[in-house]
Amino acid sequence: MNIKKTLLNIALLCLLCITSAHAQLRLEIIGGGANQIPIAIAPFRTEESLPQKVTDIVAADLSRSGLFRMIDSGGLTSIPAEPADVQYPTWKTRGADALVIGSASRLPSGNWDVRFRLLDVAKQVQLAGYAYQVAPAQLRNTAHRIADAIYEKLTGDIGVFSTRITYVVKRGSRFELQVADADASDPQTVLASNEPIISPAWSPDGTRIAYVSFEQKKPIVYIQSLVNGNRTVAANFKGSNSAPAWSPDGRRLAVVLTKDGNSQIYLINVDGGNAARLTSSTSIDTEPNFSPDGQSILFTSDRGGSPQIYRVPVTGGAPERLTFEGSYNVSPRHAPDGKSFVFVQRNGGRFNIATQDFVSRQPQVLTDNSRDESPTFAPNGRIILYASDNKGRGILAAASSDGRVRQRFSMETGDVREPAWGPLIKSQ
Repeated sequence: MNIKKTLLNIALLCLLCITSAHAQLRLEIIGGGANQIPIAIAPFRTEESLPQKVTDIVAADLSRSGLFRMIDSGGLTSIPAEPADVQYPTWKTRGADALVIGSASRLPSGNWDVRFRLLDVAKQVQLAGYAYQVAPAQLRNTAHRIADAIYEKLTGDIGVFSTRITYVVKRGSRFELQVADADASDPQTVLASNEPIISPAWSPDGTRIAYVSFEQKKPIVYIQSLVNGNRTVAANFKGSNSAPAWSPDGRRLAVVLTKDGNSQIYLINVDGGNAARLTSSTSIDTEPNFSPDGQSILFTSDRGGSPQIYRVPVTGGAPERLTFEGSYNVSPRHAPDGKSFVFVQRNGGRFNIATQDFVSRQPQVLTDNSRDESPTFAPNGRIILYASDNKGRGILAAASSDGRVRQRFSMETGDVREPAWGPLIKSQ
């Protein structure tokens, strides 16, 4: 990454206690999946007093997955909140296979009681139902959790609507590391600086983010707590410290250091101790990524004459080259199930997102833009988030793992780069 000389000489790195960002990414959905499930979401009873309707958030989540087709629920003479209220023939006539009903009521404590039921229209039975008592600030997340429950019940897969993403926004000479919901709503600025911030990476428990800051006029790896705002230095060795990647147990980082010469991959404790060199070559080895089982690491290297993707055991040994199609394959990231990986492949003068299965070794190109980079899997492996370019400005984009559904997240001002999708938090 080139650092502009016009950046301010004095860093203004501000650790904030998660303050609200000034601008929000706008979502545009492109394309749709095959065999979409027709689902209707009736307005939740008494939700009209909410700042934003729960049903609107749930519908938006399910729609952007590309797996659901929303059935119009307008024109109801009464709003069903219980199964006994449902006129099933009406919904069957409208073409709905599934129906969501519910309510949102204010409690004397000031909290909200949010309830929903998922119904099978044809069989006239309940498939799922939950009740939540949450603070007003948790209403949006509760809507995402409802969408997760519906998605899981109807698809058999894990929902990720209640997870979070992080990314870097650049406005002029100011860099901001932001965290937002998976739909890019409710963005929060975690830290800001007049020097570059790059390579954010989530800890496995979702409470910390490792990143690289140039505030000391050299790349240093820091770890930022999202719980209390504290940060620590993870790697500040002689030379460059970059590309942090968490081990699945959260105890170690793989980082790229130049302390012994050229860029090589090292394993360190999260406090920077016990640095152990993993790769040894006269080339550049970079962009490490742990396998889900923690037994191996993918990385990018030009040891074969051009940038390609390799795999090495965490115990060391001879790296195995994995990509052979094309002269430029970089930025590997494992799929959550460990069966494939996503990466950036150059096709002619275009940089696109591709995936490759470990068994077949056949790459599949998912995007066709001119400059796509920094791919990151959703925790269920069904969506890939990445950075792209729109009219000369950086934006975030996403594609389903089969390439059928695409999304674009744009912002009024600023370049958006370096996305990373947070983990699935089971305690939510």
